[in-house]
Amino acid sequence: MRVSYDELKNELKRVLISRGFESESADTGASIIADNSRDGVSSHGLNRFPVLIESIDEGTIKPDRHPVKLNSTGALEQWDGQLGFGPINASIAMDRAVELAGEYGLGCIALKNTNHWLRGGTYGLRAADAGCIGICMTNTFPNMPPWGGTEKRIGNNPFIIAIPHKSGSHVLLDGAQSQFSFGKLQTYSLAGKKLPVMGGYDKDGNLTDDPNAIMDGGEVLPAGYWKGSGFSIAIDMVVAALSVGKSTYDLRIDKNDAGISQVFIAINPSVYAGEEYADAYIDNMSEYIKTSEKTAGVTHILYPGERAARERVENMRKNIPVNEEMWETVLKL
Repeated sequence: MRVSYDELKNELKRVLISRGFESESADTGASIIADNSRDGVSSHGLNRFPVLIESIDEGTIKPDRHPVKLNSTGALEQWDGQLGFGPINASIAMDRAVELAGEYGLGCIALKNTNHWLRGGTYGLRAADAGCIGICMTNTFPNMPPWGGTEKRIGNNPFIIAIPHKSGSHVLLDGAQSQFSFGKLQTYSLAGKKLPVMGGYDKDGNLTDDPNAIMDGGEVLPAGYWKGSGFSIAIDMVVAALSVGKSTYDLRIDKNDAGISQVFIAINPSVYAGEEYADAYIDNMSEYIKTSEKTAGVTHILYPGERAARERVENMRKNIPVNEEMWETVLKL
């Protein structure tokens, strides 16, 4: 089924206000979640919403808290998220990074003690909309074994790069360090579909493309095997060190995924290169990769973020596809 963007956002906002959010914060949070579903990322939009509400009801997420600055030195600042709503904390952090980039050419906000930001690409796009290159990363509760291991010791720690383009169809690389994020596994499970490639291990240690087998006692697979594992470890070290916040190890000891650490970087290329140069480079590179011979069954070669940009346009025209069960759950909240 499909619902309009406004209907989806209004329902999300209604629920957030009922949980103690001020109207402005509820509007921001609802917009981010609706935007994620609009862009075809329902795993970090509507489908994630009931879990967020559960965390709010349990007191893990504090709807009345906002991030505060603790320390600063030039273009680098350390902030405390005070366990506030992750998407709002992340938006404030990236907006501040963009502001610093306007002054220094580059801005970096290290944020500790925050919560799940949902779709990391949201904040990369936020920087790109302001004409900046956006880079952001986060750690998570340990949910993946390191390469060669069998126990959950590292997070699937997403890493995001966004590059602005005047058309608004920005380049957006947004990837967790697992082959599939847990939200994407849920999306395939709800649709009753297998994964397009092997995504993890079942409980007996066998590689599988069955999302349910992975979620039911199995393990996710690091993207690129040892490469995804290595990226996860490095990202965790960077975000914890810069924010002076919790590492994945600390989260494991606390047995709680609240209070994670994140970093938001904005780079303003217009300081010396000019926006025209960035646009020309993206156009040239996009055209170049699309001229490659295609493998069997492939009709289009897309640059990172192009698929989401296309879905954004289509879903605003045709309304946003939602899982009926999830939609009914939200209506009852």
